[in-house]
Amino acid sequence: MIKRRTLLGAAIATGLASLSGLSALPAWAQASGKPVRVVVPYAAGGVQDILARAMNGELGQALGQTVIVENRAGAGGTIGTGFVAKSEPDGTTMVMAAASHNIAGSLYTKLAYDPQKDFTPLAHIGTAGYVLMIHPDVPAKNVAEFIRYAKANPGKMNYATAGMGSATHLSMAYFNGLAGIDLVHVPLKATGEAINEVISGRAHAVIAASIGALAFARDSRIRLLGVTSPQRSKYLPELPTIAESGLPGYAFDSWFGLLGPAATPAAEATRINTAMAKLLKDPVILERLDKQGIEPKAMSNADFGKLLAVDYKRMADVVKASGAKIE
Repeated sequence: MIKRRTLLGAAIATGLASLSGLSALPAWAQASGKPVRVVVPYAAGGVQDILARAMNGELGQALGQTVIVENRAGAGGTIGTGFVAKSEPDGTTMVMAAASHNIAGSLYTKLAYDPQKDFTPLAHIGTAGYVLMIHPDVPAKNVAEFIRYAKANPGKMNYATAGMGSATHLSMAYFNGLAGIDLVHVPLKATGEAINEVISGRAHAVIAASIGALAFARDSRIRLLGVTSPQRSKYLPELPTIAESGLPGYAFDSWFGLLGPAATPAAEATRINTAMAKLLKDPVILERLDKQGIEPKAMSNADFGKLLAVDYKRMADVVKASGAKIE
């Protein structure tokens, strides 16, 4: 009888709140049963897309909600990211973000959102480096030879990317600036497309995340020259860094994580962070990340926020050094 009265009282309170135009529960609590959308701001087949789909089922189980991966590509990832910035901050819409998120803040002269102020750090997933790959017809066995060949053929060589403003674009623009070479940019919609352009011979070079490069480590149709990270990759230990093989001072890698709209309640951000931390201890998830070249690392919401702030300043320096700018 007491339980029935308690339930009845709760129902009446909820009804009165609705009649008065007030919400009986916080927005995030009301939304807890809704499906969660993980927006990938690039086309299917790219880095963030592969990562989101590698864990959406398990993330849904950890959250007790259905998790749907939704691709919203365009404008170097800013369309999908902007969509999330303007979404209801109830924990049901988030973006699978990476280095390109902070890059956009310095690369675009006009951006409809602020990469720092308009988002809540939800969960850090891990980090990954990138790999410089070229078509085998390019007469270069290492980075130094590639730079020399590019300097001898100014304006005649090109590179493919996942689109204007993407990490694959800026990493190569940064490479061009430091090396003093002039490669023509060929923007596409996804990393997979960019790699295919090099394999086909329609493009000379591409810098792709290790996720995309691992599958081609022993493929004669494409040649791997070096990794972009400061240290050699544990996934490709035989491959030198770009810095040690011809371009001293070059370094570029990426974090991966989930961001929600600004004003997402702290309790909801913590709930999502806890769910992701649980996944990053799951042997099945760890095996999937390992196969994709991602080194997992769980972080608290606060620590992830600090990483984002430091990375934002670092990417601003990279953009400045590259000379890249999008109106």
